Amino acid sequence: MTIRNKKAWLVAALVGGASTLTGAGLLGAPIETPVSEVVSEHEGWEVRRYAPKLEAQVTIQGGTYREAVNRGFRVLAKFIFGANQSAESVEMTAPVSASRSSTIAMTAPVGASATGDEWTVSFTMPSEFTAQTLPRPEDPRIRIVEVPGGSWAAMRFSGRADARHEAITAELQAALKQSGLQIAGPIEVAQYNPPWTPGPLRRNEILIPLVEAAPADAGQ
Repeated sequence: MTIRNKKAWLVAALVGGASTLTGAGLLGAPIETPVSEVVSEHEGWEVRRYAPKLEAQVTIQGGTYREAVNRGFRVLAKFIFGANQSAESVEMTAPVSASRSSTIAMTAPVGASATGDEWTVSFTMPSEFTAQTLPRPEDPRIRIVEVPGGSWAAMRFSGRADARHEAITAELQAALKQSGLQIAGPIEVAQYNPPWTPGPLRRNEILIPLVEAAPADAGQ
């Protein structure tokens, strides 16, 4: 099967709701991931420093995490496979990320919900593009966002992200509290693999942005 035919097959599957995410090796080639370096390692988690990146984002109103990823993925997949003003394909990257916009997700026990919750589903754009050179999406729901670099706490886990992300989030939040690190923004659930990957081999992560420590000589 050619690459073009594989892409056509994938788009058909996505539009039909047959799959929810992608990951390394989806089309038989390496998949680009965001540039980062490990700042510190802890028991079961680590702090990473991420470089700035460009994301395509869509906001999904309400629903569960799994529903949001399904719906958001289909919108974004159409964009990268040619539904843009240049009719140009954009290489797939990993992970596919989703974050809950409601502040209750950060301040209340994990699993709490609130009326009006929103999920932001995002694809990282290949590093070859800038905000000026990236093809513009035809779908007005898609935003192109320049995400600044920063520090993030990361906890990796396997299995189904929709079944485990709440428990892993609670575990990482507790670890951050014990370490005295402060959360700076919405918590992300990141998935790196296609849906047919066996559960034990899947790479999922909870990613939490951290408040940057002020320089020791700040204000002097």
